[in-house]
Parts: sequence; structure tokens; C-alpha cells
Amino acid sequence: MTQTIADPAPAASPLGTFERFLSLWVLLAILAGLALGLGAPDAVGVLAGLEYGSVNLVVAVLIWAMIYPMMVGVDFSSIKNIGRKPKGLVITLVVNWLVKPFTMAALAVLFFDYIYAGLMSEGDADQYIAGLIILGAAPCTAMVFVWSQLTRGDPAYTLVQVSVNDLIMIVAFAPIVALLLGVTDIVVPWDTLLLSVVLYVVVPLAAGALTRQRVISRHGGETASVDTFTERLKPWSIIGLLATVVLLFAFQAETIVSNPLLIGLIAIPIIIQSYGIFAVAYAWAFAWRIPHNIAAPCAMIGTSNFFELAVAVAIGLFGLTSGAALATVVGVLVEVPVMLSLVAIANQTRNRFPAS
Repeated sequence: MTQTIADPAPAASPLGTFERFLSLWVLLAILAGLALGLGAPDAVGVLAGLEYGSVNLVVAVLIWAMIYPMMVGVDFSSIKNIGRKPKGLVITLVVNWLVKPFTMAALAVLFFDYIYAGLMSEGDADQYIAGLIILGAAPCTAMVFVWSQLTRGDPAYTLVQVSVNDLIMIVAFAPIVALLLGVTDIVVPWDTLLLSVVLYVVVPLAAGALTRQRVISRHGGETASVDTFTERLKPWSIIGLLATVVLLFAFQAETIVSNPLLIGLIAIPIIIQSYGIFAVAYAWAFAWRIPHNIAAPCAMIGTSNFFELAVAVAIGLFGLTSGAALATVVGVLVEVPVMLSLVAIANQTRNRFPAS
């Protein structure tokens, strides 16, 4: 008989008091971001201009702060054993590259060519379809570490999943987007792609490894000290998440306020796609009896998006004010609330998965 995890005691809840109300804090952060963007557009413009390769450096630092605690928890000695349990990695790669781009394209065509027919011009509809296709072909790199941490995912396994995913993205992103858009002159912003991998994986991983080594050595080789250390960092990780939300909504405040109906129309297929992809990956992991600390992150990677890359490609292909660029930005706006709801679902169903 397969061993299952018993219902956790209240003290062992995967989310602390502050984190249990994270949806409320995110809502307040969204409102604060809109207020900041509308009330101090010049200051927000300065922050928005601090970027390189379409990666905003302020947001990058905040994301780095979010994922650093999880990188400290990566035990490199356990990575070599991942080859013995490849199922989670298989789900991640199949869903990300053989399912997600094509279901997003299908939903985009369904909504903008049929359900929304008559609500906008054919040219505008084509732009929004293109933006959603680009978004669907760009799986997450950075934020998945946050979602993994909130679901108590295996940090070493999550790192491998993200790293392999990034390697495939370098060779598969452009051909898939070209195929679905029906064009052959896709220009991949390599500076955005490579800089993001360095900022969100390489640098925090190196810093986390050095920190882990120092913490263990200072406590006489006791690895349990790492858990204590990362628990103290967790509130700062959440603060980084909230600050990121404030900035993202501040950057797009005028767009959101001036086009609320359009934002909602674009958001609907993205939300359906997000819950649908999560359901496919999570159900597959459940059917394969994969432990929860691997199942939750592997479902999150396919659901979340690499929005820096998607926005950069949309702007490069269609322009800053294009409908395609707007569609990728809407993906950024809906991601955090949707992902938080999926984190809650994953935590509530933890005891239905096998033990680690």
C-alpha cells in the first residue's frame, strides 16, 4: 500500500500567519501599485527605465530576494539522485513544450476569432492572439522558485526542473513561436533570455550555495541549521513578492485604468489556460504517485510564465504600443493572483499525495 502523508497539525501548516493572508496583501499591493502609478508617474517612469535587455533591474533584485532563501536550501548532494526519479521532470517538459504552447494558441483563436467576434477589429484580434501565443511559449524561470517555496517543494528538484527547462527554451522557444505565428523571422532577444537565466538562476544559486556552506560550518556541520536560517528569511521573501507586485502594477497603471474591459477580455483565456495546465500536470503527477514536494512545483512551472521574455519578444516583433505587447502584459497582471490560488489548492491537497 502506498504511504500517504497524514493531515498536518495546525503548527505544521505550510503557510505561516502572514502567508495565509497573502492574497489580501497582494490585493493591497495591487491597489498601492495602481495608486503609485497614477499619482507619481514620473517617479515610476524613472524606475521603469532602469533596465537592460528588457529586464527591469529593480524587479530583478526583488525577485532575487524572493528566490534566494530557496537557493540556500538546495542540497547539491541530492541533485545526483534526481535521475532515479525522473517522472516530475518528464511531466514538466511534456506539459511545457508539447501541451502548453498549443493549448494557449487554440484558446486565443477560439476567444478572439469566435467568442469575441464583433467586439474588435480583425487586425486587433490577430495582435492579441499573437501576444498570447508568445506568452504561452515562455514557461517560468524565476517566480516558480517562489511558488515552490510556498508549497514546500523540493528545492534541489525544482532547480533541476527549471535549469533543464531553460536549456530547452534556448533552442525551442523561437521555432515554436514561429510555427504558431506562421512566420520565420522571429528575433529572440538573447540578451533578455541569457541575462534572466544569470540573474534568476546562476547568481542566486551561487549566493545560496555559499551561504549554505557558511551556515553549516558555523553550526558544526549541522544541516538542520539551514532550515532555521531560511525560516528567518521567509518574511523578507514575501515582502519582496509584494514589492514586485506594487512595481508591476505601477508600471502598467495607466493601461489598466484606461482599458479595463479589454484587460478583462484578454485575461479570460489566460486564466482558463492557467488553471487547465495546472490541472493536467497536477492530475498527471497524482496518477503517477509522485510525492507532493515534486508534484506541486512541476505543475507550477508549466502554469507560470516567463513574462520578461514574452514582453520583450512581443515588443520586438510588433512594437511597444501593439496589442501583442498588451496581451503579454496582461499575463503579468493576472499571474500572481492566479498562482496564489493554485498554491492554496496545492497545499490543501498535500495529504492526497505519497510521502516524500
